[in-house]
Amino acid sequence: MATLVSPSLLAADFANLHADIEMINRSEADWLHLDVMDGVFVPNISFGFPVIDAVAKICRKPLDVHLMITKPERYIERTAKTGAMMMNVHYEACTHLNRTIHEIHEAGMKAGVTLNPSTPVCMLEDVIGDVDMVLLMSVNPGFGGQAFIENTIGKVRRLRKLIDECGTNTLIEVDGGVQAETAPRLVKAGVDVLVSGSYIFKSATPETVIHSLKLL
Repeated sequence: MATLVSPSLLAADFANLHADIEMINRSEADWLHLDVMDGVFVPNISFGFPVIDAVAKICRKPLDVHLMITKPERYIERTAKTGAMMMNVHYEACTHLNRTIHEIHEAGMKAGVTLNPSTPVCMLEDVIGDVDMVLLMSVNPGFGGQAFIENTIGKVRRLRKLIDECGTNTLIEVDGGVQAETAPRLVKAGVDVLVSGSYIFKSATPETVIHSLKLL
């Protein structure tokens, strides 16, 4: 399968968001990644549903919504209302993860589960057959532009082994420090979806950068 690319809206120019989304529409990007932060689960606040609703009206790519918030199950119906393709929740934020996964599916979305850098992939053994995607954070969540955590490469391999052993079609997504040096190594280790923010949006030629990631 070709590598999927999901540019992170967090790195876009919010004073000129329409132009950046039009760039995404023209590009070979597969999805658009939206990081919702609540200032509680992570030490930062990003944006909420008014921004997602506005983006959904003009973005022609599927929305990959990543909720870095406490009790994300409260917002399943609201996320579905935006037209999101994927609702991604943190393992660490869900008391009843199995139930949340099934409620996301019942709302008509694909279900993703995110693991923080310190959470081992073995914690997903009992739900891996139910999730459409696992997002491995390769930085500590909350801020863009952080340095890549090297342990992520081995973690991708361990997750790929778990998925293969279970015989599921679960995708592996990685977010954090994805750029020219780390992206090829991640894909070689077994990553299906690359989330990249600053590397794409801060480039002088973002569409070319997206194209280069697609070729991996």
